[in-house]
Amino acid sequence: MKKQLFLGDEAIAQAAIDAGLSGVYSYPGTPSTEITEYIQNSPTAQKRGIYSKWCSNEKTAVETALGMSYAGKRTLSCMKHVGLNVAADAFMNVAMSGINGGMIIVTADDPSMHSSQNEQDNRTYGNFAMLPIFEPSNQQEAYDMIYEGYDWSEKWGYPILFRITTRMAHSRAGVQTREPKVQNPIRLEKDAPMKYILLPVIARQRFKALLKKQKEFLQASETSKYNQLFGLSDSLDNENMNAAHKKCRLGIVACGIAFNYLRENYPDGFENPVLKISQYPLPRKQLFQLTEACDEILVLEDGYPVVEEQLKGYLGIGLKIHGRLDGTLPRDGELTPDSVRKALGMEVASYYQTPAVVESRPPALCAGCGHRDVYEALNEVLREYEGAKVFSDIGCYTLGALPPFRAIDSCIDMGASITMAKGAAEAGIFPSVAVIGDSTFTHSGMTGLLDCVNANANVLIIISDNETTGMTGGQESAATGRIHSICKGIGVSPEHLLEIVPLKKNYEEMKKIIRKEIEYQGVSVIVPCRECIQTHARKAKAKNKNN
Repeated sequence: MKKQLFLGDEAIAQAAIDAGLSGVYSYPGTPSTEITEYIQNSPTAQKRGIYSKWCSNEKTAVETALGMSYAGKRTLSCMKHVGLNVAADAFMNVAMSGINGGMIIVTADDPSMHSSQNEQDNRTYGNFAMLPIFEPSNQQEAYDMIYEGYDWSEKWGYPILFRITTRMAHSRAGVQTREPKVQNPIRLEKDAPMKYILLPVIARQRFKALLKKQKEFLQASETSKYNQLFGLSDSLDNENMNAAHKKCRLGIVACGIAFNYLRENYPDGFENPVLKISQYPLPRKQLFQLTEACDEILVLEDGYPVVEEQLKGYLGIGLKIHGRLDGTLPRDGELTPDSVRKALGMEVASYYQTPAVVESRPPALCAGCGHRDVYEALNEVLREYEGAKVFSDIGCYTLGALPPFRAIDSCIDMGASITMAKGAAEAGIFPSVAVIGDSTFTHSGMTGLLDCVNANANVLIIISDNETTGMTGGQESAATGRIHSICKGIGVSPEHLLEIVPLKKNYEEMKKIIRKEIEYQGVSVIVPCRECIQTHARKAKAKNKNN
């Protein structure tokens, strides 16, 4: 056992390794990426043979993790919050089937949308699936919860949803590690061989089993060391609770990292009763104790008003609940110590304001990026067409929306560029162009291309290939070296499946090819291929260092 300085992501990764992990299955997405990267770069993980290659998308990641769990091994699947939307089919149904080897699914939520297109709070998914949720308040808890969570997962027979936010993922603290455990051997279930076959007759039985398990999940939450009641005795029984006199005007519920923001405002100890919640379902016993002792409740939670809405549902009759819904806290964005301080009625100093001398700088495509040459050529050609629309996707190339290019008209979700272009073309838009990256194409774009081929849609699809997952730091792309064969296999006509190298010397050729394929009445695919300038520079640096 030793103490180390860890990012929240790193604490999670190290805890999984120490808990006997056999495989991590993920798709890169900020702020979760560093979990898998830490395991990939860990000498201990390499020595133990822990599988850690990237998956094509989050759905395949969860399904593959379930396959390893089926064999009795401990698995981890990590994704940013919107990734759980992609994995939702598998996630909801693994809650029905249950698991064998311990399985933890990490969702890294992004309040304030530092690098995301929405602020969704995936505790709603946990409640939807009726699974246990862990939400650490600090890095040590993140480590401990993962380390112990595998035992809980195997005891319950269900996966755990592990929710963190950007501040937890990317801030550092000292973490005391524990004794490493050995990996599970292969151990197949003998008593429940049919539970993974979700035919209706079996699924109905599994749903009853999940409902029956809720009492156990609740009891674990009410006795969890991660849910703590401060300022009130936690030993009151129901009779004493009913007889208790209200003594406090305000009680506070603080969830996950919000508990740290509360503590920053009370360095000498809390002045109000406080219930810290880091394990779900909500601990009803402690909540009833708090509400019996207080006239009003303030809920501090980073993300959606998940707990606040639940409290209004089964505790809110005759009780004032304050939080994001009534305007006591902002409805959007992440919490800060100052926003919590303001909600408590304290004077707020402007500690977190950006100095006026600091100018904001919007992100931009790197100098030398191949996407730049693609957009310049595309823009010039499309000036010849009135009403042209370009549907883009999630990746570095999304920055084509900003000056000087202003080259795209949409960016909704992974893979939507191709399907939106198809729908627009079928509505009469011409030319209708899709721009998608190589990694995003194999993540969610291939099925959209198949729709285009099946309908012979009048679209031009540009798969801008920089041979990596550039937006999240240059991780391996499942598409590298395979795009041409994938498109050909899907059914794109070889005559209209063209590759170009996006360089200034090829500029006129690029325009000629783009113009020609726009005029083709059917599905055209152009693949501009040039390695990301950042990964190229890193490889060159590493090569020079080795020499």
